[in-house]
Amino acid sequence: ASPRHTPTRARSTMSASEGKSPADFLKAIKGKTVLVKLNTGVDYRGVLACLDGYMNIAMEQTEEYVNGQLKNKYGDAFIRGNNVLYISAVKK
Repeated sequence: ASPRHTPTRARSTMSASEGKSPADFLKAIKGKTVLVKLNTGVDYRGVLACLDGYMNIAMEQTEEYVNGQLKNKYGDAFIRGNNVLYISAVKK
């Protein structure tokens, strides 16, 4: 009989002290200022209005940064989820 292979779970990049799932984090930052980095390297800062399971993001008071330089300001912005590298909470 061959040994049974049991898949291992992917480890979370969050520290154990945080004790939050990614879903908890996303719920906690709704309505707060966030930084969204795209696969292209462009950054968007603004207030997270909502997001869905595909990581499609709606933002308000959005600013676009290219190479760290402010390029545009948008009232509302929608970012398609497949373009998102990460979302980070912005500390004030």
